[in-house]
Amino acid sequence: MKIVQDYNINKSTDLIEVIAANYIGDYAIRILFTDGNEKVVDFKPFLTKSLHPSISRYLDESLFKQFKISNGNLNWNDYDLIFPIHNLYDGIID
Repeated sequence: MKIVQDYNINKSTDLIEVIAANYIGDYAIRILFTDGNEKVVDFKPFLTKSLHPSISRYLDESLFKQFKISNGNLNWNDYDLIFPIHNLYDGIID
């Protein structure tokens, strides 16, 4: 007997990606995901507690506001600063 499982039948991969993001002020961004979920993520605590200069430099609000959506991710300066999708989705940045 041979058991075969066809992984193409009724299988869908739910890939969560960022599809829209709007800066709302004071280092908070409203993020919309592919499943329709929307979160407001406050990046200020993460930025202010960071001692690393490559991260704390984003306390310059004009630099922070220059994020882009690339390949379903929210990132700054060509992946200089990026966060895991699940953290954004949960609304918690550590």
